[in-house]
Amino acid sequence: MPEFSVVIPARNEAVYLPLTLRALERQTHTPHEVIVVDNGSRDATAEVARSWGATVIQCHERGVARARQAGLEAATGDWVASTDADSLPAPQWLERLNVAAAGRVALYGPMRFSGVRRPLPQISEAAYNLFLRLCVLADKPNLAGANMAYSRLAAELAGGYPAVEAYEDILLGQALARLGTVAYVPGALVETSARRLEGGLVPFLWRHAQNISGHTRGYFEE
Repeated sequence: MPEFSVVIPARNEAVYLPLTLRALERQTHTPHEVIVVDNGSRDATAEVARSWGATVIQCHERGVARARQAGLEAATGDWVASTDADSLPAPQWLERLNVAAAGRVALYGPMRFSGVRRPLPQISEAAYNLFLRLCVLADKPNLAGANMAYSRLAAELAGGYPAVEAYEDILLGQALARLGTVAYVPGALVETSARRLEGGLVPFLWRHAQNISGHTRGYFEE
């Protein structure tokens, strides 16, 4: 049975982070450790993380790829489970990943928006699942940093996260797929904040079009 180190990159996430840590506290499969990588926060992100019992790693070089890599290097579990500081893993998230881990090098699951009125969460989950299926048909599995897990050894063999502004999670997922089997786990749900919709639906879709096309510029930066 693998041990999961949960890694959360965070920059100025003192407001959202407690909800994520509470969701991890409620996991039916207890994480081996929870690592919050403080990526130069100007708020109380680090203090909040420590108050919840998380291990805090400082990453002063700004960028989510560098923060994720720092978390990978600090992890001690057999597997690393990645999520974001504004995301809510379902209680069975790690349990479902644990069941699916044998014989695989990486796993990923469904996502949907949280904190929005129905039926937007259901619509967002259905749209994302359709997108993931299209990626599989194109032989390009899309592993998003908010909901992916991987063998720590395999990630190290793959070279870890590339030092790009964005798309680092997808690139690592593609590298892992070249090393072994990557599987989609339907029951490993993560809900994520809809705050990126605040600028409007069209800009949100445009940013995702850039993501799909493989751009590595920091189009999701604050």
